[in-house]
Amino acid sequence: MKKKAVDCRKISMNGSANLLQVPQTIIIGVRKGGTRALLEMLNIHPGIVVAKAEVHFFDWDENYQKGLGWYCEQMPVSVPGQITVEKTPGYFTSLKAPGRIHDMSSSIRLLLIVRDPAQRVISDYTQVLYNRKERHKPYEPVEEILVRNGRLNAKYKAVQRSLYDVHTATWLQLFPLHQIHIVDGDVLIRDPLSELQKVESFLQLPPRIKPSNLYFNQTKGFYCLHAAGRERCLDQSKGRPHPAVNGTVLGQLCHYFREHNRNFFRMVGRTFNWC
Repeated sequence: MKKKAVDCRKISMNGSANLLQVPQTIIIGVRKGGTRALLEMLNIHPGIVVAKAEVHFFDWDENYQKGLGWYCEQMPVSVPGQITVEKTPGYFTSLKAPGRIHDMSSSIRLLLIVRDPAQRVISDYTQVLYNRKERHKPYEPVEEILVRNGRLNAKYKAVQRSLYDVHTATWLQLFPLHQIHIVDGDVLIRDPLSELQKVESFLQLPPRIKPSNLYFNQTKGFYCLHAAGRERCLDQSKGRPHPAVNGTVLGQLCHYFREHNRNFFRMVGRTFNWC
């Protein structure tokens, strides 16, 4: 049974009771795992309202010090019975976020979307690469960042973010596994409806997202949304082509993640088709 979220403020609009409330569900990560796509797709459901921006309340001290009232003000207006969802992928790798979220609500439901960790590293690098190109700043080829003196550069932040077992262990110290739903980001790209239906079930919502809400855009190369008579695709920063990566370097990356992946599989009780 869904636990009611804390009401921050009641708002009277058009004679109905509207609320600002802290989220009952947070998408905690992972960065470059498909968090924006997941949020936009869930927003189709009439029982869900979403915070559009990444709030960074629980991982950034300067925001957390503003207090829960400030956090509430960043949430969308909802009506009774709707679930408020926030997403900030930086929470997953933050040491402070799990405890702070637990202090707010120990019964909150968490969504973690993961994808092949090696591909996630390349996607992470790609975002930085495009940002540096747009600002006309120099950049290193991905191979030079990933390999130092013939060895994999495990200290590279993008590699550290892909150690799912390490970060999940921190969350499991405070939240039981049944409160954390793992979304397969690779499947979400290929067959989004199947993953969204699992999320609806996890959130104890009636199934409202239909095949007609999703269509494959041949030009963009990924699924777009159709709801309330409108069509919508993610912005152009999503689905950027990855740079070609030397096969030997990619092999080193996959080898490094292999044991971490096995640990993660044991933690969550399921396996994924990763390198």
